[in-house]
Amino acid sequence: MSASTAVPSDATVVEVADAAFGYGAAPVLTDVGFQVRAGEAVALIGPNGAGKSTLLAGLLGQAQHEARVFRVPTGRGDIGSLPQSSEIDPAFPVTLEQVVAMGRTPRLGLRWPGAADRRIVTDALDAVALTAQRRTRFGDLSGGQRQRGLLARALASEPRLLLLDEPFNGLDQGSRDALLDTIRALKARGVALIISTHDLELARAVCDRTLLVNQRQIAFDETGCVLTLERVEAAFASHVMEIDGHTLATTEHHESEHAGHHQHLLQAEDGPGRRDAR
Repeated sequence: MSASTAVPSDATVVEVADAAFGYGAAPVLTDVGFQVRAGEAVALIGPNGAGKSTLLAGLLGQAQHEARVFRVPTGRGDIGSLPQSSEIDPAFPVTLEQVVAMGRTPRLGLRWPGAADRRIVTDALDAVALTAQRRTRFGDLSGGQRQRGLLARALASEPRLLLLDEPFNGLDQGSRDALLDTIRALKARGVALIISTHDLELARAVCDRTLLVNQRQIAFDETGCVLTLERVEAAFASHVMEIDGHTLATTEHHESEHAGHHQHLLQAEDGPGRRDAR
């Protein structure tokens, strides 16, 4: 992100009030209201089928929305996104650098890429620690490297707002740590982030505030205030598997967008005897 696109740290990048999101007559997610400031990461948390991906699609203009207030960046390239899965065929003969360069397309308009564009692509690769793999065919990268490469593609557009949809799915610990470092660096540069995730430890590690949803908004506040026992139970309709004074383990049991069995960890802020993290 160049200095020319830096955003004041107190600037509101996203503001939504009394909003509903969906694809047809009946909305998927209702009663939504939140703000995201420059340099702030907001965790978007809820069970499968809660409407998280629909909300992200609505912010991208790919899903219907109704709202009393709906302010998102509208400039070319101002919103970057990292989808859950890559749309790039691993057999396609394209290098990582060429994939990342695709992120410049919104900013180019009718002009050809120049030296400044190439420098931005290099910076994006450096931001995700993949400079050494720039000439590698995209399909030959590991799953974690591909995920980070797609993030670099999103960064190459120099977004003011970055939407990440389950970015840690399937990552090994090394790729996870590298992605966490990248998120922290983006926040320091003034990028606003919304991170859809099931990982409550991730939310505590890098997200300033959390939006908790399950077909409606359940809570939006500082992360430590939102990830309480009562609110997580309300969102996930789960039962407590283990309480040892530090860790709440809950298990999600319902059919949804992606059938399966997920375990979620809520780290308490205080010691033994606490049942939540207020």
